Amino acid sequence: MADRRELGLAYPRPTLQESVARASGVVLLVVLAAWALRGADVQLDKLQTGLPRLGAFLGRLFPPDIDAATTVFGATVETLQIAVAGTLLSIAASVLLGILAATNLTPVWVHQPVKWLLGALRGIPLILLALMFVTIVGLGPFPGVLAIAFHSTGMLGKFYAEAMEGARRGPLEALDSAGASWWQRIRFGILPQVAPDLARDTLFRFELNFRDSLVLGLVGAGGIGFYIQLYARGFQYAKVATLTIVVLIVVIAVEQLSVAVRARLR
Repeated sequence: MADRRELGLAYPRPTLQESVARASGVVLLVVLAAWALRGADVQLDKLQTGLPRLGAFLGRLFPPDIDAATTVFGATVETLQIAVAGTLLSIAASVLLGILAATNLTPVWVHQPVKWLLGALRGIPLILLALMFVTIVGLGPFPGVLAIAFHSTGMLGKFYAEAMEGARRGPLEALDSAGASWWQRIRFGILPQVAPDLARDTLFRFELNFRDSLVLGLVGAGGIGFYIQLYARGFQYAKVATLTIVVLIVVIAVEQLSVAVRARLR
């Protein structure tokens, strides 16, 4: 049987510098983990002693209170409306900003400031945006829509730009040789390539927006979140369980929709 070295299958031995770098990386990771666990006050004994209390809490959630069905349905519809409206607004803004932020479509003096803007939008906490818009337009679902739209644009704009930057150069060069305009390069060279990625990222963001809408209810932005915190404060845990089950069903449905759309676009 031929030696592995003769077949070219032997792995090269790491140099001393590579070995030291790997060992240093492992040590750094261990030190970082120890630092984080200590600073976060992670104590497994507390978790173990608290498990019985978790059982008692879950016991208060069941059986779910189906009498809250009317409230659940209305709150679910409102939450979906907030998520859909906010996502649609963010798509419109993200397509434009994503194109402007793509390094293969715009000069550096255009895409770099746009990337900074998208980073700033992602960096502002969603709850702070919601509080700001509640101050501007008052309570209700509208400030939730605005907060979702602004925060989503920061993420979707980045994802759209990265997808466009990853497009194959062959179709673009063919369009350039045919004298295509800047918009034609995008319409016929970029978008057909990245459509599945844009659909995947958009549906993923919509799923996040639906869950984020629950948090917005804590500051008066409406939706299921408002009723969850209302029932939780009133110790009506059976109704909280009903709302939680509905949230899980909607999230799973959105995920399955995302899978079906991606499969169809491939």
